Amino acid sequence: MTVSLTSSAISSGFTPFNAVSFQSTEQFHGAVRAQLAQDIEVLFAYAKLPSPLVDACRYVMTGQGKLVRPLMVASAFASINSGNSERTDERNDDIDTLNTDLDSLLENDSDYDMSRRAALAVELLHTYSLVHDDLPCMDDDELRRGQPTAHIAFDEATALLAGDVLQTLAFEVLAAEMPTFAPFDADIASQLLAIFAPRARRMVSGQMLDLNAEASTDIVQNDLEAIHRDKTGALIEAAMLMGGICAGATAPQRMALEECAQHIGLAFQVQDDVLDVTMTTDTLGKPAGSDEKLDKSTYVKLMGVDDATKYAQSLFNDGRAAISRELSSNQDNIGKNNDALLALIEWLWSRKK
Repeated sequence: MTVSLTSSAISSGFTPFNAVSFQSTEQFHGAVRAQLAQDIEVLFAYAKLPSPLVDACRYVMTGQGKLVRPLMVASAFASINSGNSERTDERNDDIDTLNTDLDSLLENDSDYDMSRRAALAVELLHTYSLVHDDLPCMDDDELRRGQPTAHIAFDEATALLAGDVLQTLAFEVLAAEMPTFAPFDADIASQLLAIFAPRARRMVSGQMLDLNAEASTDIVQNDLEAIHRDKTGALIEAAMLMGGICAGATAPQRMALEECAQHIGLAFQVQDDVLDVTMTTDTLGKPAGSDEKLDKSTYVKLMGVDDATKYAQSLFNDGRAAISRELSSNQDNIGKNNDALLALIEWLWSRKK
């Protein structure tokens, strides 16, 4: 992976995730999570939100979430970017001149910093959706990410506003002048917005379709998949594509990322339905069996646990194959070290929550 330098890394000794030599999934994911945690604090210092709004936002953004979507951004970025040997050499040369040409280094580091912005954006949008989903008018849940939901920990009005502001911040971070970030790249930012905005809309549309389905008794598999390609899959598509765009993905690479994401997004939802009935509340960090309690239409309800599990596995296999074909056929452009994205898929398949 390329070595990248940011003002946050230089000032605090922080190691950017794309400066980590990929040795293990755990190591890479740890670097992504550490970078995201730092960027969340930078964002809230920049946004200057009043209390208790900022407290609620920090509370929901720093819970024990899986951070799947920012990991997808980072993994797609790393997989597309890792084989660019010429750029690696240039960055290594830059390290030698760090003390003499800092401003130039930061200005030329926008690709990695744009991936930081993208990772932050998708997690902000995802968390907003969870806060709103948990409200009494929606699923009325009391536990999320192993802690009381926002409207329980604060109050309903504060939770509602926290979701609202996280949604607006998700778009603002793509082009905000924030400390520790290199100046945003206007061309990349416009491409990211073109990917992000319609998929954010699709996520909300999918939630409405899901609510509509609760009143229906004749949902078939095609109906269920149409719901979840938007409700769950759209933001997963955005995450993978945004990571690839930040790394300069070609048109064929973007197509492969999108195909991969479509399979993985659906697989993720099928897997969630299985885990809801096979895992405990303590393991999940949210109420187990909540789908049955709300009489939701699920793949388990439609197919049974065993067949739903087999279906999820086939979808994961299809996602892995979609991206593997492109990575193996474009080695000159992508390079051999495509482990980050493929390892993420394996990690997702083995998850228990």
